[in-house]
Amino acid sequence: MPHTILLAAPRGFCAGVVRAIDVLDRILDTEDGPVYAFHEIVHNRFVVDGFRDRGAIFVDSVADIPEGSRVVFSAHGVSPQVVQEAKQRNLKVIDATCPLVTKVHLETKKAARDGYDILLVGHEGHDEVEGTKGEAPDRTRVVDGQADVQALGELQRPVFVVTQTTLSVDDTRETIDAIRARFPEAEVRNDICYATTNRQAAVKEIAERADLVIVVGSANSSNSVRLWQVAKAMGVPAHRVDGLEEIDPAWYEGVGVVGLTAGASVPDELLQPIIDDLRARGVTKVEPVVVAEETMEFRMPEELSRL
Repeated sequence: MPHTILLAAPRGFCAGVVRAIDVLDRILDTEDGPVYAFHEIVHNRFVVDGFRDRGAIFVDSVADIPEGSRVVFSAHGVSPQVVQEAKQRNLKVIDATCPLVTKVHLETKKAARDGYDILLVGHEGHDEVEGTKGEAPDRTRVVDGQADVQALGELQRPVFVVTQTTLSVDDTRETIDAIRARFPEAEVRNDICYATTNRQAAVKEIAERADLVIVVGSANSSNSVRLWQVAKAMGVPAHRVDGLEEIDPAWYEGVGVVGLTAGASVPDELLQPIIDDLRARGVTKVEPVVVAEETMEFRMPEELSRL
């Protein structure tokens, strides 16, 4: 049975998630009327359910928000079209978009203005990708791997490359190499964020030594799914779960060392029950595996100061 836990560090909340959660938390504490959130504030079921229990109303269409209401835009960002729809409905907007996602929006908008065709490396349909693509929908093509790059037709304009912030570091490198092979003059911005990069480096470290890796994170969390995939790619059994209740104890049979990590939208409190359960099963050692120290903090939106 397990005797050791390798606890990845960093893991869990990143600065952009902390900022978005703090924004919605503060508004729920101060607003008298209904508070809406456009899309899930972050991609974690536990966090979203907690806010829903406090009265937050999550919607996927601006049309579902009554005119004049308070709305928070999620950490993943929104398209200019959504911003315009919110203005037309006189919504009181607080934008909790992660500043690193905003940076990708600005790069995309400027590239379109400067006459580029834009290749957005990412997953079609993801909230972040939909928001970024909306900055220049007529100029932007989403590519999700080398096959998509090969399927592109000839592009008449110079090529500018941006990426979703929560992708697999290794897969994205391969996609960008394929883009450069087809479009040698392409201008490339690899926008995978520091938190995604650090968490993938940490899961690689624990996967090298573990008999089993458990990744805590929701199924719609891109960065959590990437952690699970990175661990599996290293040849170790790996599972993604939302919490202790989804763990099958049979996974621990024949396992001595368990690696444990969490996606960037996961509160650390979801890991503690797993650690406690493993201790009850015989674990005597919890070893942090530290690959980076994160000190990044983001300023709160200016709109909050006017509430």
